[in-house]
Amino acid sequence: MLKFVVRRLLMLVPILIGLSALLFAWLRALPGGPAVALLGERATPESIARVEELYGLNEPWYVQYGRYLSNAVQFDFGNSTRTNRPVTEEMARTFPATFELALAALILAIGIGIPLGYLAARHYGRWLDNMSVTGSLLGVAIPVFFLAYILKYVFAVRLGWFPTQGRQDPRMDAEHPTGMYVLDGLLTGNLDASWDALMHLVLPALALGSIPLAIIVRITRASVLDVVHEDYVRTAEAKGLWERTITRRHVLRNALLPVVTVVGLQAGLLFSGAILTETVFAFDGVGRFVAEAISNRDYAVLQGFILVIAVLYVVINLLVDVSYGLIDPRVRVR
Repeated sequence: MLKFVVRRLLMLVPILIGLSALLFAWLRALPGGPAVALLGERATPESIARVEELYGLNEPWYVQYGRYLSNAVQFDFGNSTRTNRPVTEEMARTFPATFELALAALILAIGIGIPLGYLAARHYGRWLDNMSVTGSLLGVAIPVFFLAYILKYVFAVRLGWFPTQGRQDPRMDAEHPTGMYVLDGLLTGNLDASWDALMHLVLPALALGSIPLAIIVRITRASVLDVVHEDYVRTAEAKGLWERTITRRHVLRNALLPVVTVVGLQAGLLFSGAILTETVFAFDGVGRFVAEAISNRDYAVLQGFILVIAVLYVVINLLVDVSYGLIDPRVRVR
């Protein structure tokens, strides 16, 4: 197992270098170059020259790329031109919010999607199966931002069951040692603050987790349908094994590989989908901050945040690869 993990870790090196090269090239291919993108309408030949001198953009590309890699390894992405604070500080401030939101959406998607997909497969052709297929199609078809507005209007504005925006009531006297408000309330013993943060989290998590939920239901259903017709499942049934044992040892274990693949991909995509969700609910996380950085052409923020999110996506898929070896030992020898 250790050799399997080491091989996967070594494969990350060229992937991360390629990601950094693509990001470096893309940001410098902006119309007019990064200096014009930063200055916008204020761009003049003199101001462009000053910005290029400040950021070293007038040096050869290989010198810029070498410095860029060196700074990235040290998590030094410069300062935000909008807040004048280091990008790493902005990351430390906003990432816990997005992580909390993405984790809640993923728990929702997995907790409902896998059991519902399994039940739909086991009741193939019946009303539960038909409802799950129809619901999953709607979940994939409805855009995240549209669903977010619907949830906000119905459950927050009309019914008043949940807050309309933010992460927590500003009147709440709460401490935030980790930046994840639900966890912070539990750690500090402030259950009211934890409950309030959870209520603020419900609607954004529902909106963000809708597409992963729909996809997981469909993949689980299809995978289970493939497995239940295998010879080893029919043999286990003929031997009179308990249905719970057949489900756990033979059906779910063998059906989980494609499901785990989808979960890994969706977990990485949750960070990009959070841009729309956080904007609708004024959720102060990475997505909202990156959206503001795009509007303000904040070059340092875009460079740092996009690279870190890309690295997270790659690391998540590394964890998926490792989980393959835990679920199916045959994968480790490949």
